[in-house]
Amino acid sequence: MERNEYKAVIEGLLFVSGDEGIDRKQISQVLEIDSKELDPVIEELKQSYASSDRGMSIVEYAGSLQFVTKPEHAAFYERLVETPGHATLSQAALETLAIIAYKQPITRSEIEEVRGVKTEKPLQTLSAKGLVKEVGRAEGTGRAILYGTTKAFLEHFGLQSVKELPPLPENIQEENVEQEADLFFSKFQESLSTDE
Repeated sequence: MERNEYKAVIEGLLFVSGDEGIDRKQISQVLEIDSKELDPVIEELKQSYASSDRGMSIVEYAGSLQFVTKPEHAAFYERLVETPGHATLSQAALETLAIIAYKQPITRSEIEEVRGVKTEKPLQTLSAKGLVKEVGRAEGTGRAILYGTTKAFLEHFGLQSVKELPPLPENIQEENVEQEADLFFSKFQESLSTDE
């Protein structure tokens, strides 16, 4: 593999690893190269992202490399969050919101168990929009954060309490699950649109 291809793969690894980042040992294992060969490639990639014409940079925190936005562009990111068109939620965020609404209080790992994928980013989005919040801590090792819905969530759906949510069907038919989920998500998107 050529040096430029190594850099391209490392960029992809940094992207898919998200907020958690990836350490040099993991990159070395994935690329099947030793650290002597890897370190100069990473340093070259970091330098190319350090230039002023790039919107991202590569940082290393506690041994993990990750993409971050540049602080000098923070005002633009704040404007994006404040724009009305930014009110829609991704499918992942909507799924996470539905799980929290029906199973609250619930920990992130319990949500991930239901969804089958990581939910760190959707939880951040939902928290930033004020739809979910920390409602306590779980007992046991680590005392994981428990999430629940907020008053803003109830207002968006016109509910007095979560007890007014439609009941989940007991015998879920595979073909009906997607239709019901789509109905839930479309109703939620409509409520967000009318609030703008």
